[in-house]
Amino acid sequence: MQHHKKLSELAATAICGNDITSSCLYVSSLTIIYAGQYAWLALLIVAAVLFIFRKIYGEVVGALPLNGGAYNVLLNTTSKSNASIAACLTILSYMTTAVISASEGMHYLHNVFPSVPVMAATAVLITLFLFLVMSGISESSIVAIVIFVLHILAMLLLIGSGVWFVMHNGLDVAKLNFSQPLKNGFGTALFLGFSTAMLGISGFESSANFVEEQKQGVFRKTLRNMWVAVSVINPLMALTAVAVLPIAEIAGHQEALLSHMGANTGGQWLATFISIDAVLVLSGALLTSYVGVNGLIKRMTLDRILPQFLLKENKKGSSPRILILFYLLCISVLLITKGELGPLAGVYTISFLLVMIYFGFGNFLLKIKRARLPRPETASTLSVALAILAVAAALYGNVIMHADYLIVFLQYFVPAMVIIFILLSRNVMLKYLLIVVDGFFNTLKRAAALTRLHISRNLKKLNDQEFVYFTKADDISVLNKVMIYVQENEITKKLRIVTVLGGRGEVSKAFLDDLSVLDRAYPEIKIEFLSLEGDFGPEFIEQLSADWQIPINFMFISSPSDSFSHRVSDLGGVRLII
Repeated sequence: MQHHKKLSELAATAICGNDITSSCLYVSSLTIIYAGQYAWLALLIVAAVLFIFRKIYGEVVGALPLNGGAYNVLLNTTSKSNASIAACLTILSYMTTAVISASEGMHYLHNVFPSVPVMAATAVLITLFLFLVMSGISESSIVAIVIFVLHILAMLLLIGSGVWFVMHNGLDVAKLNFSQPLKNGFGTALFLGFSTAMLGISGFESSANFVEEQKQGVFRKTLRNMWVAVSVINPLMALTAVAVLPIAEIAGHQEALLSHMGANTGGQWLATFISIDAVLVLSGALLTSYVGVNGLIKRMTLDRILPQFLLKENKKGSSPRILILFYLLCISVLLITKGELGPLAGVYTISFLLVMIYFGFGNFLLKIKRARLPRPETASTLSVALAILAVAAALYGNVIMHADYLIVFLQYFVPAMVIIFILLSRNVMLKYLLIVVDGFFNTLKRAAALTRLHISRNLKKLNDQEFVYFTKADDISVLNKVMIYVQENEITKKLRIVTVLGGRGEVSKAFLDDLSVLDRAYPEIKIEFLSLEGDFGPEFIEQLSADWQIPINFMFISSPSDSFSHRVSDLGGVRLII
């Protein structure tokens, strides 16, 4: 088993932080358009919601520290089909984030260098970052750190220049802005501003998708660092904007508000510096998409939802085939939309907010179905419910403001889910295809035989994959749940039920009788029972995986109790199904 260098707190924070902190480049102006002079308050409410999500993510990923985010928690608490919906939404969110970030970055570059063609430059940037991520996550993190540190300094410098401007020019602009009435009334304006501002936390979910690449204890720190950054920078940036620029002027410079602010508060040099920073940090958000989607798709491939050939790694530990697949999706979307960001914004908005809602529901399911699973912290039921309601309200607000977003989202989401459904059901489809081949090639027996042989081999290969369930001599009701799960979610005809004795004596006759009953109850799955001596743990599991040629990802356990001596993440990818 290959072991690659894990990411430090700064590196992991930089990778996901570039995405979430780049939000101030567009969310400040958007929130001001809807919430006016009270945009800073809407952004503070978003920070409060994000504070709740810190505990939600901390509990879920602390209990199940595996790549995949919302997909991972639903996989370990419900079925593959439910988990696949969350995965599909996450991939759509990453895909649109990548294209939007790259395109926005090149728009800022075009402002500095007008001769740069935006469409071609966007494609080149997406290509460059493909090769960067393929060179390894450690090497990518160095670039991410440089961009992240520079961006934080640039934002603090811009806020500082705004404070300097107010000290020398007074609060006349701010007084003018705060004296103006809101178009829709305070409550409606604040709600619409909040709904828009929720898009500024995109990237918060990314850390959960590459948690396995992070050092022990780093994940919770990345959540804290992202929360602090977005809670300080975004509200202060909106407050600075309404203190130095009239609201009408802000609306007229929506696409490059921050560089326009820099020109007003510090001169042209600051505007240019902010534009260059925008190019870099939006490129960093593109990097976040690559890293996050790599961890997610790799996990889905290990779970046999996607084709296994995607798993091949290079010497740097990256999965080039996964990255190339994501790259092709991004380029195709760029060409289809011709660089127009409106349609992509609809897909991004709805998919991102739905992922956050799914994660909240995943937390509920974890509390109900995996109550015994140890976790470093726990989010209260009330706080999880409030967080879900807040994101649902933001989703509703965005659909009200942009009803066409929902239609565009469905145009991308439905075909993606059809593909996932086909991959999940390929065992059944191969059987039907076999019947079709028999009938269609009845007169071409040789062709039929060769085709049947090829399909039969693929079908046999799928069904011959063995799975393992480790048991402590569970009662028959628990074992029956295991059989139901395997039958409904996995493509196999073989299941090894293993108990590790560890000096505890022999397995009872009653347990063996129960197994015999199950074997007769599920004739389509061959059950093999093994009792082994040893100490159940990471080394034991890894050795069994090597000896039996069964990937660890195809081994299951029930939820361990607090007395269990190992963390679930230490077991190398063993899945919880009970």
